[in-house]
Amino acid sequence: MKRTGFTLTELLIVVLILGALAFIAIPRISASAATAKENACATNIDMLNSQIEMYAANNDGTYPTALTDVTGDADYFPDGAPTCPLGGTYTYSTTTHRVTCSH
Repeated sequence: MKRTGFTLTELLIVVLILGALAFIAIPRISASAATAKENACATNIDMLNSQIEMYAANNDGTYPTALTDVTGDADYFPDGAPTCPLGGTYTYSTTTHRVTCSH
């Protein structure tokens, strides 16, 4: 007689190994997703700040009075204003002429 298939012990070992690998991999994937969102937020802030500088250059050194002056203009953001991937809101300081995120 020829034996076919797997024994219960072999199947349990494979399941335990797969469980251990999942236990190691899932937290790393979650941390990577959080880091990616933080980096995307920082990129959005840099983009907003550069467009504010471009606005000032196009308007003889006059900075916008509100963030919507830049984000609402299709010349600066043709695809619409960026949103924070972390759920925060972008705030414009009229004294420093820089954007920060509430998150």
